[in-house]
Amino acid sequence: MQSGNQTSVSHFILVGLHHPPQLGIPLFLAFLVVYAITVSGNGLIFFTVFVDTRLHRPMYWFLCHLSFLDMTISSVIVPKMLAGFLLDSRVISFGGCVIQLFFFHFLGCTECFLYTLMAYDRFLAICKPLHYATIMTCSVCNYLAFGTWLGGTLHSLFQTSFIFRLPFCAPNQVDYFFCDIPAMLRLACADTTINELVTFVGIGFLALTCFVFILTSYGCIVAAILQIRSVDGRSNAFSTCAAHLTVVIVYYAPCTFIYLRPGSQEPLDAVVAVFYTVVTPLLNPIIYTLRNKEVKAALWRLGGPKDVQPHGLHAS
Repeated sequence: MQSGNQTSVSHFILVGLHHPPQLGIPLFLAFLVVYAITVSGNGLIFFTVFVDTRLHRPMYWFLCHLSFLDMTISSVIVPKMLAGFLLDSRVISFGGCVIQLFFFHFLGCTECFLYTLMAYDRFLAICKPLHYATIMTCSVCNYLAFGTWLGGTLHSLFQTSFIFRLPFCAPNQVDYFFCDIPAMLRLACADTTINELVTFVGIGFLALTCFVFILTSYGCIVAAILQIRSVDGRSNAFSTCAAHLTVVIVYYAPCTFIYLRPGSQEPLDAVVAVFYTVVTPLLNPIIYTLRNKEVKAALWRLGGPKDVQPHGLHAS
């Protein structure tokens, strides 16, 4: 909590990542390249899964959702960051701040649930192969995917309304590169103890719980993989799971670090946040294409004749 002028705040100033002035253009170029690769790479995966009927299976159906989430969550954060690097445009309106925080947590929470769902899908496919097709039907996949989006929406509505019920003080400088809950709590003119507790439980503990569930699922998966007699079978299973687990760790570790400490004012927090806002969306297209033979084969087939059946999902 800060003391200060409690008049109505109409806008905020995003301080951004702390850096020497001479690094503004290099940082702009670096983040621009990352953003371009993120959007184009995830867009390519989304389109490939959509048009290639061989990928119309639950694992790739969820990957399609993940690619869309990564494109949008990166677009919520990075363009404003780029404007700050190049144009020194750091002002964001109060309404713009509310919208950015809502969409970041809506998309981020949806992605959190989706990673957990993808781990459950791999658990069923590897540990319960005989029952997989009957469990992960088309309708079940659609309901599960819809549930992640609905859960993210409700969660973000609650978190956003709860944070912006607080009065905010001047100076209105957000010591962060986007509007996020920990940064906004530092500007509040009221007691933020309840908000910090809600953030700790509603985001930090939730992310940690999903992470533990994912690790448990992969513990069972590893045990099942070790029982596969075929060397190629073990290799393929390990490759698929290792790719997913790599992205999950890069996403959950920094996310849990930030939101289990909502009252923290460490400068390192902004650097850590770059991992789950910028780096993880970049890793998705790289890992899921370079480590997945079926996606690579589908990308090659994009240039040749193909049967396009964009609608439909096969549970096998």
